[in-house]
Amino acid sequence: MRIISYNVNGIRAAIKKGFIDWLSSNPADIICLQETKATEADVDTKLFEKAGYTSYWFSAQKKGYSGVAVLTKIKPDAVKKGTGHAMSDNEGRVIELQFGEIKMINAYFPSGTSGDERQNYKYQWLDEIADYLKKLKKKNPKLILCGDYNIAHQEIDIHDPKGNKNSSGFLPEEREWFTQFLDSGWIDSFRVFHPEPHRYSWWSQRFPSVRLNNKGWRIDYINATEALKGNLLNAEIYPDIKHSDHCPVYLEIKI
Repeated sequence: MRIISYNVNGIRAAIKKGFIDWLSSNPADIICLQETKATEADVDTKLFEKAGYTSYWFSAQKKGYSGVAVLTKIKPDAVKKGTGHAMSDNEGRVIELQFGEIKMINAYFPSGTSGDERQNYKYQWLDEIADYLKKLKKKNPKLILCGDYNIAHQEIDIHDPKGNKNSSGFLPEEREWFTQFLDSGWIDSFRVFHPEPHRYSWWSQRFPSVRLNNKGWRIDYINATEALKGNLLNAEIYPDIKHSDHCPVYLEIKI
C-alpha cells in the first residue's frame, strides 16, 4: 500500500498548477489531502475518477477554509468524518478510512500562527486528538495518522531552530506534545528510513528564495503505530512536487 499525505493549500489552486497531471502519474494508492479549502461540489471530481481515484471529503463549514479529503484506488470498508469535537468538526479537520485491519486517519492540525487565541485552540486540539487516538488504538491497534501536524518536532526538522524557538510550530509545548505522542506507541515513519538533516515538507511563501534555498520545516507526517513497525517498507519526501507551499510525503507499507 502506497500512501501520500499532502497539504495542497487549496485543491482548486493546486489543480491549476498541474495537480491532475501529477495524479495521473499514479503517485500512490491512497492520497490524503489537507487544507482543501473547498467542498466536493466545488470541484470536478470526475478529474480524480479519470485518474483512477474515488474521493471522500470532510469540508469546513466556513467556505474556502481548512478541510480534508482522501483520494483512493482501494475501496475502504468504512469512512468516518470527524471526531465528535464540535470546533474541530466544524473546521473539517479529521476523516478516517478503514482498510481491512488498518485504520487511516487523515488530519489537518490547527495552526497557531495567527495569534494567542488560535495557539490556545491548537493546544486544546492536540489534547483532544491525543485522547481520541488513545481510545481508537485500543480498538484498532494498526493505525496510520497522515497529515499536516503544523509542528516541527526536533531541531533536525527545521532549517533555523534557534531563530524559530519562539515561533508557533516549534514551541517547547508543541514539541513536547509530539515527543509524548511518539512515546505513547507511534513511529515517525520517515525517520525510520531517513536520519539525515535538511529534509523538509513546507517552505514559507513570503520569500521566493526560501524554497529555492531549502529553508524549510518538516511539519507533514505519516506516522504509524508500533503494531505496524514490521510492515514499513519505505518513506520519502518529494520537494520537487510544487502545487503548494507544502510537498507530498510518502509511506509504503506491507499489508
